[in-house]
Amino acid sequence: MRPGLGQHTHLKQELKINPRLYQAMDLLYMPLLDLQNHLKQELLNNPFLDMVEPEEEDEEEGEVTEPATQESEAEKEEKGEIDWEEILLEGFDAGGRREEHEEREYYEPVTVDTRDLADHLRDQVSLLDLTGRQMFLADEFIGNINEDGYLACGLEKILEGVNDTVAKAAEVEDRNLDELPLYTMAEAEEMLGIVQSLDPPGVGARDLRECLMLQLREAGLEHSVPFRLVRDCFDELIAHRWSEISKRFGISPGDVQKAADEIAKLDPKPGLVYSDASDNYIIPDLIVDKIDGKYHVFLNDANLPRLKLSKAYQEIARDKKKFEGENKEFISNKLNSANWMIQAIEQRRQTMLKVMNYIVERQRDFFEKGVQFLRPLTLREVAEVINMHESTVSRVTNEKFVQTPRGVLPLKFFFSSGLSTTAGEDVSARGIKAQIEKLVADENPKHPLTDQAIVNILKDTGVQIARRTVAKYRDQLGVLSARMRKRV
Repeated sequence: MRPGLGQHTHLKQELKINPRLYQAMDLLYMPLLDLQNHLKQELLNNPFLDMVEPEEEDEEEGEVTEPATQESEAEKEEKGEIDWEEILLEGFDAGGRREEHEEREYYEPVTVDTRDLADHLRDQVSLLDLTGRQMFLADEFIGNINEDGYLACGLEKILEGVNDTVAKAAEVEDRNLDELPLYTMAEAEEMLGIVQSLDPPGVGARDLRECLMLQLREAGLEHSVPFRLVRDCFDELIAHRWSEISKRFGISPGDVQKAADEIAKLDPKPGLVYSDASDNYIIPDLIVDKIDGKYHVFLNDANLPRLKLSKAYQEIARDKKKFEGENKEFISNKLNSANWMIQAIEQRRQTMLKVMNYIVERQRDFFEKGVQFLRPLTLREVAEVINMHESTVSRVTNEKFVQTPRGVLPLKFFFSSGLSTTAGEDVSARGIKAQIEKLVADENPKHPLTDQAIVNILKDTGVQIARRTVAKYRDQLGVLSARMRKRV
């Protein structure tokens, strides 16, 4: 084939998404705090965006003020106003009333570093009368304890790791290993006992059984029935085989049940007491309040910066003679971006209100009577009613919370599948779970309800449900089977 150049024409269809459409979808997805940070950043990046001050809002609600008269440049300088033209032409570092802005600047509070489980254990080890060699091994043990308080690996792995460190230290210092002897299993077992004697009780255990035994031993119950049950028949204890345990130990099933109740009071994850996990506070994006018998929806955006176009920059942009080429393109892009941002924020507000208003209308029985009256609802149903795409509704409801008379709830809470009733109505799966939970809470502990018994009770109320579905919902609720819930 001979190479050459040629021109050809052809038609094809392409779907291209405007970058601003991506940004609009991101704005819908953002929770309230993320949106606040995003708008603060936009205010810094775009000079055509300005924030509506509280006094300006009051003026809008009150009487219309008289138009201000033109001021001379000398009067502006005396008042200390910023020279906007100089800022636009020569950059954003021009002089102005900086002191006033610095006084009003808000600083984010710095989170204080908290002490975790490892710090708590090291503090205790430092108070013990240990040699330097023992302190080094203790630090290796503490480094292998996870946040639950358990030893994350076996003694062999710990010995292997610490001896590798000793060998490398000998090579660096050009010393014989006889001068730096390797740690032995006896030293590791001795240190394990020291670590397991620290606070909180049960720390350093290699499994749940050892953790419970350490806590019982610390409480002085080493010769008690609970300690013997954990030590000698842990598997039967977990399976609630009270009859087998009572025959094996020659005690009544009631005494076995009491011992199991004492064991249940122990902490299976003692390390979490010193967990450094901070509290996550939820700020609701929406508020539903009942006023005069009607439910009203409000946006919780009082702390959200309200944006407007900067009048000073708009006046500068109107002077077509000064700005040509790159300056003109810069002004056009920033002004269009500012206009679009203001419109996108308003569109987000209206979309969220539409979605929440329909949810309140659809789930009115829930707000009036409780979770058992929650009706089935899907994203598609909401999308069809408010005339938007299902993906848009999904973004609006994702990671958003609403404050209601029944507590602060995620918007996803109101969406669930449904089951049919004999009366032809639909009932929410979440409502069925609430009914199952209530039935289990009110049952006779000596004769707990089986899954089939729950099916029969729900059938009497008109709910058609299979036994395997009840078992699935029970597992999702963390409710044990009837045999495991039975009391003797």
